[in-house]
Amino acid sequence: MQIQNLQTHELLQKWGLHNTTVFRNPSAPLIYQLSMQQADGSSTRPDSINNTGALVAYSGKKCGRVPKDKRIIKDQVTEQDVWWGDVNIALSRESYSEVERIALDYLGSRERLFIIDGYAGWDPNHRLRIRVFCTRPYHALFMKNMLIRPTEEELKKDFNGDVDFYIFNAGPQTIQKPIDGVTSEGCVAVNLTERKMVILGTQYAGEMKKGVFGVTHYLLPKQGILTLHSSANEGENGDVTLLFGLSGTGKTTLSADPKRKLIGDDEHAWSDHGIFNIEGGCYAKCVDLSKEKEPEIYNAVKFGAVLENIEYFSNETREVDFSNISITENTRVSYPLEFIPGAKFPAQGGHPKNIFFLTCDAYGVLPPVSMLTPEQAMYHFISGYTAKVAGTEVGVKEPQATFSACFGEAFLALHPTLYANMLAEKIKKFDTKVWLINTGWSGGKYGVGQRMSLKYTRAIIDLIHSGELKDAEYENFPIFNFKIPKAAKNIPSEILNPRNTWPNPDEFDKQLLELAQKFQTNFKKYEDKATLEIINAGPKL
Repeated sequence: MQIQNLQTHELLQKWGLHNTTVFRNPSAPLIYQLSMQQADGSSTRPDSINNTGALVAYSGKKCGRVPKDKRIIKDQVTEQDVWWGDVNIALSRESYSEVERIALDYLGSRERLFIIDGYAGWDPNHRLRIRVFCTRPYHALFMKNMLIRPTEEELKKDFNGDVDFYIFNAGPQTIQKPIDGVTSEGCVAVNLTERKMVILGTQYAGEMKKGVFGVTHYLLPKQGILTLHSSANEGENGDVTLLFGLSGTGKTTLSADPKRKLIGDDEHAWSDHGIFNIEGGCYAKCVDLSKEKEPEIYNAVKFGAVLENIEYFSNETREVDFSNISITENTRVSYPLEFIPGAKFPAQGGHPKNIFFLTCDAYGVLPPVSMLTPEQAMYHFISGYTAKVAGTEVGVKEPQATFSACFGEAFLALHPTLYANMLAEKIKKFDTKVWLINTGWSGGKYGVGQRMSLKYTRAIIDLIHSGELKDAEYENFPIFNFKIPKAAKNIPSEILNPRNTWPNPDEFDKQLLELAQKFQTNFKKYEDKATLEIINAGPKL
């Protein structure tokens, strides 16, 4: 299927590309066929098909995002509003031009080229038109899954000419010469002003997904739309819940509720009309994936899905070994949203009734549920706290606090307080309740206490959804000054105040004080743009 019509020819000419074989928006079966040919030689391991029909591909030596290689182009437009620093490292326009030229030269010299068109955002009033140029078939199928797939009519109407954002994925090509501001053989360069993204030196597909997410974090807030690194679901009565949480907090598990429809698992936006999913698919972790624990994701590993960086039990059976992390711990599967039973279409909902900040507190001192004031919500949204569990990484012997602003610091283009202020305005305007849910330890820190029972966490969330917990009697939790319930239906009253679960209350007080100090230290880097009300909503020593 060689597409060489006039329209596609003009798309190529715009970027100086002259490929003779171009596949524009090919079908999944055709991508599978082309993937088996491995024409571009970019992968040392051939793509294959597993026993359930998923495409199995390898990203090479980069098996995750490379934040240190990410650059934002600094110009007269972005200089004033981008949150510059370790998250957004500046690159000059001159250096970007060199990076882009390397990418376009590579793309134009390949035997075949893929072009994928799709939307970011389910709200027709606020969606972005995205166009991806790539050479690896699995990258094409990945973005076909992750973007919202246009109808034939929408393709003709919205994708005839220029679009809102371009991705030039030349990941197999490394940088061979010194470029000012580029510190390795790879670079993920985002030009927010010209709405372009260039990928060199990494074939990890997640860079494209998060590149789109990053540009929405820049463009949508300027329209008064809050972008959110969260999952979302909806109850039978249309009540929407947002769930925020870093890795290991239970965001994916808790959002998959059989009593509620899934709107999305990772990226959302909140406009004056309600919330909407930014993506058309899911990119789920696969480590220890099983039919018993996560049946929806397990059953989504089928024809049309992409398995990334995962090993087989044997090449003969083609059955994948989800426990095998010999390539990477970051094994992934990409699939369209419609692969999940009960997913809502279109993936939109009303204004959230409840928001959950999920944290896995390995210190064992935070309550299983706390009701936050709007100011506390802003403080803890900016903080984005969870903890690394002791023993999971080399050298980690005690719990380690981890903070990620807005529960997604790596993707923020603007200062975290801007997103926090928008969140505060919306929760006040739409009377949204915000809750801090600890899915971590109780009765002692990691190694001493026990992990919070999933049964109790689900019961707490059910009580919030039914409205029963909102009307409970509350008491103050010291230092953090949270409101915590004294009693809750089907929940042992002693676990609601974590101090009651510790054998040694004095040890609890010491651990609580230590965690509060970590919060205060972390928040100092945001105080210059935070209001006094937000600062005062933090823990008091």
